[in-house]
Amino acid sequence: MKRALLLPLLGVLAACGTPVAQNVPVPTTQVQQVPTTTSAAPALPPAPQPAKDGTCPYLATSFVAEANGQRVPKVKLSTDEPHPACFFYANATEIQLTVRVYVGDQRVAKLIVNDAAPDGSQPANSPTGWSGGYVSNDSGVVYAVAKSDAAVVVTSNQKQSIKARRIAEEAIKGLKL
Repeated sequence: MKRALLLPLLGVLAACGTPVAQNVPVPTTQVQQVPTTTSAAPALPPAPQPAKDGTCPYLATSFVAEANGQRVPKVKLSTDEPHPACFFYANATEIQLTVRVYVGDQRVAKLIVNDAAPDGSQPANSPTGWSGGYVSNDSGVVYAVAKSDAAVVVTSNQKQSIKARRIAEEAIKGLKL
């Protein structure tokens, strides 16, 4: 008897429920894709190589001879554009001084300076607004500074950083950087 009463009661309860709409779209949550940009870490460009005889377009040979304290019988240039690296020779085969110039990506400029004068080197901040470092060892000195998207690295066979710094300042002045 209980079953007989229960079945009609279930039917009545089912009829009293909320109506289910047919063919009504179910709202969905839209997930908006946010584009991700990945910029690869900049790569250190290869070191410039002497490729052709020439005259340094931003640094006078006579200034280098006086500032570095050695006669300069020959100058070679790299093929880098728009600013070639300048190689000043002490004799037919020995390079006494190299000036490397980079203008482009700010991150690459900083990489070049950090590669030439890594952490632990002496701080360099001349000319005003430029920063980097210098390292002196048995083979000479490296003075490397960057400002914004430009880097200048001077490598000298002399051990006094003042010489490399003066040459870097003159090169930056000649480059109008």
